[in-house]
Amino acid sequence: MRIVDLHDPKRVDRTPDDVEVLLSSGNFTQDDFKISKVELRLYSEQTDGKLGVFSLITSFVETDRGSIEMIYDEGFRGQNSLLRATQFLTSNLGISGLILRSVIALEEKLK
Repeated sequence: MRIVDLHDPKRVDRTPDDVEVLLSSGNFTQDDFKISKVELRLYSEQTDGKLGVFSLITSFVETDRGSIEMIYDEGFRGQNSLLRATQFLTSNLGISGLILRSVIALEEKLK
């Protein structure tokens, strides 16, 4: 089961413009969910002359019981927005929080 937890799922109904893989070993467990992949995905949506590109950054977590894609950040974040988000997440132990948030949302959707 693939869940897209966005107000407008059509925003991510295409191939992402860029992807950063945060975890792909498949040997991490959270609340009886075996996590096989964690990614941040970038979808560039529009460009403003002054503000630049509008970035939609989503988190994607794949488990043995389904996958979920959720908004991580969005806005006019400038160049290299995905790389900066990835660096922030990995340097501040945010991956475990991201996984926990995703598993909680996935559990709710599977009920």
